[in-house]
Amino acid sequence: MARTQFFGAASLDGFIASPDGGIAWLRSYEDAGRDLYEDFIAGVGALAMGAATYDVLLEQLGPAAWPYRDQPTWVFTHRRQEAPEGADVRFVQGPVSEAHAEMRAAAGDANVWVVGGGDLLSQFVDAGLLHDLRLTVVPVVLGAGIPLFPRPVAGSLELTGTAPVGGGLVELRYRLMDAG
Repeated sequence: MARTQFFGAASLDGFIASPDGGIAWLRSYEDAGRDLYEDFIAGVGALAMGAATYDVLLEQLGPAAWPYRDQPTWVFTHRRQEAPEGADVRFVQGPVSEAHAEMRAAAGDANVWVVGGGDLLSQFVDAGLLHDLRLTVVPVVLGAGIPLFPRPVAGSLELTGTAPVGGGLVELRYRLMDAG
């Protein structure tokens, strides 16, 4: 069965970005996590993304280098935005539960990836729609920033695996027990 998953990285103290939304602290660890990412993205059929994450990707890569041309992407936003030419990017508003069935259908037998950010991730958890959390912990302490979860997670998490990644990174895998 296809699953809805979060796959991402956080600092040792639980932040996914610096206070200004930056991820420069993560750049020096990209090579260490490349194999994990390649294995993960091969099983992804559709993406759910927050507007801030979308903006950061476009700013860093440019629209011509949009990396998810093979997967439709739902961007949850409250403002009008433009999609990169030739990319299947759908801008949506409202509860994640309203778009989730369409995302799952588009993904087919593959998984839905909740790319970020923390608020969007929490919305999927709150709606009982997130099945798995795959978190790579990066050995950096930011001291402040955008948290992985901006509010408490109801329900329970079951640790299903851990793996050293290299470069001091560790992947933690959890299953959310209350996901639909």
